Formats: sequence, C-alpha cells, structure tokens
Amino acid sequence: MKEELTDRQKEILDFIQQYTFVNGFPPTYREIGKHFNISSTFGVKRHIYALVKKGHLTNESKTSRTLSIIDEGLNKSRQVLDNIVGLPIVGRVAAGYPLLAEENIEGNMMIDSSLLSSKIGCFGLKVRGDSMINAGILENDLVIVSPQKEAINGDIVVALLHDEATMKKFEIRENKIYLVPENEKYKPIEVDNVEEFSIIGKVIGVFRTYN
Repeated sequence: MKEELTDRQKEILDFIQQYTFVNGFPPTYREIGKHFNISSTFGVKRHIYALVKKGHLTNESKTSRTLSIIDEGLNKSRQVLDNIVGLPIVGRVAAGYPLLAEENIEGNMMIDSSLLSSKIGCFGLKVRGDSMINAGILENDLVIVSPQKEAINGDIVVALLHDEATMKKFEIRENKIYLVPENEKYKPIEVDNVEEFSIIGKVIGVFRTYN
C-alpha cells in the first residue's frame, strides 16, 4: 500500500505524469524546479526521493530522465490526458529569429485541446505591459496565440513592427493599418511602412494565475 502524499508531492507527481505523457519522456529536475519555482536541484531531488520512497516513482539510475511512474490508475489518467496538449511558452518575439527556437522557450503549459480551435502551432506568450487591460488582458497573463499572417478588424494580434513585438487590436481605417491599444493611456499606432510590419498570430485565449 502506497503512503499518502503531501499536496506538493501530489502536484509534482501529476506534473511528471502529464509531462511524460505529452512529451514521451519525463522532465528534468531543472524543468520540475522551474515549473514549481524550486530554486535548487537539491530541493527537487528531496521531493523525488520522497515519491520513490512512498512507492509512486522509480528512478533506477538516479537521473530525472529515467523517472517512471508506478500508478495502478495510470490508464484512467491517460484517458484524460489524451485531450491534453502541451504548448511552448515563448519568451521572445523578434524579427529574423526562429520563434520556437529552443533558447526562446521559457517553459510549457498544459491545456485541454477542446479549448483550442486549432492546436497546430499554437504557443503561449507572457504579457508585458498594460496596454490591453480594457480587453481583460493584464500584465503577466499568459495568452494563447494561434499562428496566422492575416487578421480582420477587431482581432487581437501579436505583430512585429520595426523589429519590435507588440500585442494590440488590429484595425483598418481608410486603407491604413492601425494597432490599437485597449487602454486610454496609449494612442493607436499607425503602420507607416507595411514592409516593416508582419502579423505573427491571433490571440485566442487568456490564462491567469493567482498567487
């Protein structure tokens, strides 16, 4: 009989299980630590040791990539996880730089695929600034972006303008493109050179955590 887990141990075990199912391999200690804001590898190892001792994990070679879950209910969990999609969280959008390059990924987020109109190529982007607060998008929120190169009036887009990334509402007025903030402190930006403007994608969802 397995020993009862603490709340944190249960969260870490759930994360390892979801990560492994989505990616096909378990997370590293560093990835676990980053997800749970555990600053030291030793702190992560302490939790892993407890999960092994309580009979929920095996770790034969003592490295994180060989973690295996011991769970009689794993098949039931997999039925739920069949609908889970792992999306990369992008930390930087820049002209001439691969959007999903490994060094550009700050983490991953798990989301039910039913919440996505299309899960192909979608990614998460952390919001910086307060220019979209009246649209319910706050600083440090995570927005889900569906890649596309075109938009219609009213779409909230992530765009590159003069090599700078911005998230604004897309509008066309009198054949001119404007990027419109949802905060009265800021003025609409007129795209004066379409050759230096491109749309990265459309915002299709917002996620917020409360600490």
